[in-house]
Amino acid sequence: MKYLYNIGIHLYTTAITIAATVNTKARLWCEGRKGLLRRIEEQHGTHTKRRVWIHVASLGEFEQARPIIEHIRKEQREVEIIVTFFSPSGYEIRKDFALADAVHYLPADTPHNARRFIETLKPDIAIFIKYEFWLNYLSELRKRNIATFLVAATFRNESIFFKPWGKLWREALKTYSTIFVQNDTSVELLRSIGIESAVVAGDTRFDRVMAIAKEARQLPVIEAFRGEKPLLVAGSTWPKDEELIAQLAKENRDVKIVIAPHEIDTRHVDNIIARCEGKAIHYTACDDTTRYDDYQILVLDTMGMLSAVYRYAHLAYIGGGFGAGIHNTLEAAVYGLPIAFGPRYQKFNEATEMISRGIAHSISDYDELRAWFRDMKDEDMWHSVHHAAERYTSANCGATERICKVISSEE
Repeated sequence: MKYLYNIGIHLYTTAITIAATVNTKARLWCEGRKGLLRRIEEQHGTHTKRRVWIHVASLGEFEQARPIIEHIRKEQREVEIIVTFFSPSGYEIRKDFALADAVHYLPADTPHNARRFIETLKPDIAIFIKYEFWLNYLSELRKRNIATFLVAATFRNESIFFKPWGKLWREALKTYSTIFVQNDTSVELLRSIGIESAVVAGDTRFDRVMAIAKEARQLPVIEAFRGEKPLLVAGSTWPKDEELIAQLAKENRDVKIVIAPHEIDTRHVDNIIARCEGKAIHYTACDDTTRYDDYQILVLDTMGMLSAVYRYAHLAYIGGGFGAGIHNTLEAAVYGLPIAFGPRYQKFNEATEMISRGIAHSISDYDELRAWFRDMKDEDMWHSVHHAAERYTSANCGATERICKVISSEE
C-alpha cells in the first residue's frame, strides 16, 4: 500500500508539472519547489532556539493556524516558527507573514524529500492543520519521536481511515500525540479504530474571526457604495454562484451587492461585470468621482478584503457550494449575518451546525435562493437569525487557548 501511495505522489507531481505549461497555479506550485530543499538546508541547517513547524494546505487552513501562531509568539518569544504551505493560493498571499521566522512550500511527500526535510528542520514540535495527512512526513516524525499534533480536524464515517483498506492511514494517525477535533462524532469514530488521542477542542477559526471583527477595519468605498440600502455580500464565489447572484440582482434592484470572486483574474472579473449589464463596477475602478447610485453591484478585484467587507453587510452568500465545497462561513457569521450557500456543505462542521440553528440555509437552485432572500426581508426573522449567529460564534471561541495549553504541557 505504501508503494502505491508513493507511486501516486510521483504521478501527481508529474501531472502538476505538465499542467504548469498552461495553468498559473500549477506553474507557481512547480517554480516554488525548484531548489526548495537546498534553500531550506541553507536557511535552517542549524538553530539554537526551539523550533515549531506548522503545516497548512492553503489560506483557509492558515487562518485556523494563525491564532496558534500568534499565541505561541506571544507566550514563547524564544522559539522559531516555520510555516509550510501545500498550495500556491495560500503561500503567495502569506509568504511574508511577519509572525513566522520563515514560510516555505512543502516539498512533495516522497520518502527522500520527507527524510531530508525533517533531518534539516529538526522540529521540536510539528503541527498539522485539519486534513493534512502526508504519510512519508508522518512516518519520519514518528521515527524521531517528535511531538506531533493535528488541529481542528473532523472525521466522517466515509473517510479512508474507517475502510478495510485504510490500515496504512490508521497507522499514520498514531503519529499524533493529540488529535484536536471539532466534534464528539470525530472522537467516537477514532475510538472505534483504536485511536484514543482525540480530544474535542473546537475550531480555532472562531477565535480568528472574532479577532478580525474586533479590529473594525474601515472601508470607505464599501460604506459609500452601500449607502442607506441593504447590502448582500457574496463571498468566494464561482461562476454558478455568480449566475444566481446576478439573477437575484435583476429581480431586486433595491439591494446593493458586493461580489468577491474566488478567482480574480481579469477575464473572470470582466465576465461578471458583463453579466451584470452595466450595473456593476470594479472595486479598483472606484475613486472620489464615482457615482455609486449608478451601480448595484461592486466586484472585488483585489485580495484580502472579504472578511472586513462582511461587517457592512445585511446578508451573506458563501460561494463554492456548487463545486468542491463551500468557503469560509464564519467570517460572515461573526457579524451576525444570515447566510446562504449551495448544496455541498456536508464536510464543514460549522455549516451543518449553523443550518441546525437556523443561521444558515442551503439552496440548490435559484428558486430556493429567492425564497431565502424573501424570508430575510422579514425584520423579525432577520433579527432572530442575527442574534442566533452572534450567540453561536461567541460560544465557540476559546479553542486556541485549549489547544496551546495541551501543546505546551508536552514540550
